[in-house]
Amino acid sequence: MTIKITVMSTKGGVGKTTKTANLGGILADLGQRVLLVDADVQPTLSSYFPLETQAEKGLSALITTSQHEGVISRTNIPNLDLVVSDDPEGALQNWILHTPDGRVRLKHILARFDEDYDFILIDTQGAVGPLQDAAVLAADMLLSPIPPEILSAREFTRGTLGMLERLQPMTYLGAAVGPLYGLIYRMDRTVDAQRIARELRRESAPSRGQIRILDTVIPSTVAYREAATSQVPVHRWERRRSGPSASARETMLQLVRELFPHLNDVELP
Repeated sequence: MTIKITVMSTKGGVGKTTKTANLGGILADLGQRVLLVDADVQPTLSSYFPLETQAEKGLSALITTSQHEGVISRTNIPNLDLVVSDDPEGALQNWILHTPDGRVRLKHILARFDEDYDFILIDTQGAVGPLQDAAVLAADMLLSPIPPEILSAREFTRGTLGMLERLQPMTYLGAAVGPLYGLIYRMDRTVDAQRIARELRRESAPSRGQIRILDTVIPSTVAYREAATSQVPVHRWERRRSGPSASARETMLQLVRELFPHLNDVELP
């Protein structure tokens, strides 16, 4: 059964695309068959890794025609494929809004890939809208990067959690909202960042598992930016690191093993 993860936040600039790409990259290197879906109007994920072959079509055709052939591009990373974003004008948002099954259609379409992939990772835009709703409802679990600074923490509490509450009634249409995992991202060593991280964990505790702040923390290091510039997964870029922070390879492995315990015995080459 394919595991579908939507990386989401109602705030832009929190690291969604970087996290989607790097999680996809390490899962692929662990031997998993991975499909990335770029559901952001700004198609950053579509160009994150070099493409060996690019499909003629992308997300618009996948959703509006339910066509799942001719929409898969191949990256230069074995086991890692991509559905590109091909909607620069944002017309897909309006189409989803005015189509009766618009918000749940992506969920049913992606189910057709269950025999082909072990994981499907969906990147989203940093704003509430019909396309983000469709991506959230298509997922088995949600992953939300949260930089430990006050505006991001407030938006996670207000915007992201508010959006999930708004979508809860979609359960009656067979599109239940999956559990949400908050990932503290770009963590620095300041007292303020540590205080905000503690507060986020405390506020998520009463949700009884529906919302959980992960133990894994992504440190604020240049490796993630450098790896993106070089178009390689960060676990390949920074295999070792001296100093108090774990290497990107160690951090990404910890994240995979926390999210997907069934991969605990799988080793990176």
